[in-house]
Amino acid sequence: MFAQLVQLLYNVVDRIYIGHMDSGDSTALTGVGLTFPIVTFIIAFAALFGMGGVPLFSMANGAGRPQQAEKILGTSAYMILLSAAALTILGYALKEPILYFLGASDQSIVYAEEYLRFYLWGTLFSMIGSGLNGYISAQGFPKIGMMTVIIGAAVNIALDPVFIFALKLGVGGAALATVISQAVSALWILRFLTRKATPLRLKRENFRLDKSLAARICKLGTSNFVMSGTTCFVQAVCNSTLHIFGGDLYVGIMTVLNSIRDIFMLPISGLVSGAQPVMGFNYGAGKFGRVRAAIRFNTIVGAVYTAAAWLAVFLFPTFWFRIFSNDKAMLEPGTSAIRLYFFGFVFMAFQFAGQSVFQALGDAKHAIFFSLLRKAFIVIPLTLILPRLGMGVTGVFAAEPISNALGGIACFLTMRSRIYKKLGEKES
Repeated sequence: MFAQLVQLLYNVVDRIYIGHMDSGDSTALTGVGLTFPIVTFIIAFAALFGMGGVPLFSMANGAGRPQQAEKILGTSAYMILLSAAALTILGYALKEPILYFLGASDQSIVYAEEYLRFYLWGTLFSMIGSGLNGYISAQGFPKIGMMTVIIGAAVNIALDPVFIFALKLGVGGAALATVISQAVSALWILRFLTRKATPLRLKRENFRLDKSLAARICKLGTSNFVMSGTTCFVQAVCNSTLHIFGGDLYVGIMTVLNSIRDIFMLPISGLVSGAQPVMGFNYGAGKFGRVRAAIRFNTIVGAVYTAAAWLAVFLFPTFWFRIFSNDKAMLEPGTSAIRLYFFGFVFMAFQFAGQSVFQALGDAKHAIFFSLLRKAFIVIPLTLILPRLGMGVTGVFAAEPISNALGGIACFLTMRSRIYKKLGEKES
């Protein structure tokens, strides 16, 4: 969780600096916001091939099969390398038409292209950091996994003002600082996973495509891919719809809201990420009571945290907004939007609690379904329909709390009835 708190600095510090460039002009921030779907799409593949293997890795380790666990790690790393190369090539070839499709204007695309021109260099580093760090924590070394994030964040925070302001590289400087920091994190991960003292290592003989393991990794990782991939499409639909009904100003406001959401989402993401290896290991070892205890802990702590986060946003919306932009034109409409967007944020705790159990215990079918339900089947249709029913940009911001409530409750109740109760029966 501490690593995730540091990670929020990693993710949002670029936007904080960029939002205060050019005397607070929001165009640069809008441009960077247009790149979010592309960045999220890259992370989706890291989740597919990386995090898809972590539950299998934990269960094999818990069942006393270390060689199988190392083969899972090697296959996962190999697929990350191949996908990173393909995504880098496609990114450079198609970035301009994709950005216009995502709602870029002739003014904002200048900043968006500048950011991507540097960011795409570090695709491999980004995917290693997102996809392989979980294999460190899954072996019982959460402090080492935490340092991956801390080191990268420290480098990024130190380099941002130098590249953006001192060297006058602007948006490109922010992206370059991110690439360098991601490279440092990736090297840290690879050094740990390949050293002799590490219990389960990334070995050369396992760094290959094992088709059987790859299929299992992809099957389980599809839920992570769908979660990240649908986030990509949600961002794309939101940006393009806001551009139609509100222009660049509202795309910039959504960039700020996504940034604030990142701040509040990362701690709970760290909570469930830490719980997944625990649940997977104990499930593999047949200790079902401990799995149930982890589920209860996730749910209670997550609900308390998200309720507190919602209250902080509701009471002090202007404070959070000004962190990312001091553009007066954005402030008033942005303050109204943030209160609506975060209404019902507490339901995300139930979504995460249910989703993490399905992923940790290998229930790919339900993990995929509930990933799709909240975003693809609720958020995207509402984002397209509500503005056209006379709600305008308000309809885009209202789609989020509606989906949180419907998707979160459905996911949690299904997990409780299909898994939690059955674990209690096995325990007794």
